[in-house]
Amino acid sequence: MGRTAGRATDDTRRMILDAAMTLVARRGAGASLADMAKAAGVSKGGLLYHFPTKDDLLRAGAIDLFESFRTRVYEAAQPEPEGVPGRLTRAYIRISFADAAGDSVREVIAVAAQLMTEKPIQEMSDADGRRWRDELMADGLADSTVRLIIAATDGVSSAPLWGTVLDEADQRALEQELLAMTRI
Repeated sequence: MGRTAGRATDDTRRMILDAAMTLVARRGAGASLADMAKAAGVSKGGLLYHFPTKDDLLRAGAIDLFESFRTRVYEAAQPEPEGVPGRLTRAYIRISFADAAGDSVREVIAVAAQLMTEKPIQEMSDADGRRWRDELMADGLADSTVRLIIAATDGVSSAPLWGTVLDEADQRALEQELLAMTRI
């Protein structure tokens, strides 16, 4: 397959990444580069131009997940002035609950679970988790409150993996309760 005329490099890279992560969600990290290229509508050589190795592609997928979430949380925190206690934690709650209610949550969980089978990505994930912990613990709330919020929020985010116990009304109520805990 030849290059599509007029498509920007970043657009092609994004198409490859999206198609590859969809395949990873469905087939696991063992999905072939040839299948990923086909799903993206590019040649295998085109895929390798953007991602020289499969590890590079998987790492880029993980980085994309981490950075996308972080960016959305930071953007959600913007309406509140910096230094207001709980500002980042409230944004973390809102984005996590919004993601848990989204239609693509199962696919995101599947991608993350598959990517975590790769040691370098586990290490990246652990570093990202430590960074979140440090930032949320420094958000001006009691440590015990932050621990409870993180556990509840992350639990709601991963619930679709096991079967959601809380219904939609319960989840909305929990979100409001957690947000109230951040108001000191």
